[in-house]
Amino acid sequence: MGDVRKTVIDGETYVLIPEEDYEDLIDTIAAEKVLARIRAGEETWPAELVYALWETDSRIRTYRNYRGMTVSELAAAADISQPYLSEIEAGKKTGSVAVLKRIATALKVDLDDLVVDAVAD
Repeated sequence: MGDVRKTVIDGETYVLIPEEDYEDLIDTIAAEKVLARIRAGEETWPAELVYALWETDSRIRTYRNYRGMTVSELAAAADISQPYLSEIEAGKKTGSVAVLKRIATALKVDLDDLVVDAVAD
């Protein structure tokens, strides 16, 4: 840490620190906030899952595999048929919002984690 100086402006005392030290303090505060959420039970995703989600043609299948679930187990948990889930995973059917919400709940993810906006070129 660099030199710390104090100055008084309009009767108030201020502490002056080098900009790099200030940025380190801000980064530390931000990191502590993230760590507090993790300590409180917020789930984190391993890098391998994040990369797989980026490249997958089926986010539902990717999350299902990450959770260690079979197609039958997820279908039962989402209260849909196994063939219907297979068609959704294969991209043959889109699934209603209600069905996708049940799948998301069964996978313990947000609906937004399953649905990715397609960006037009």
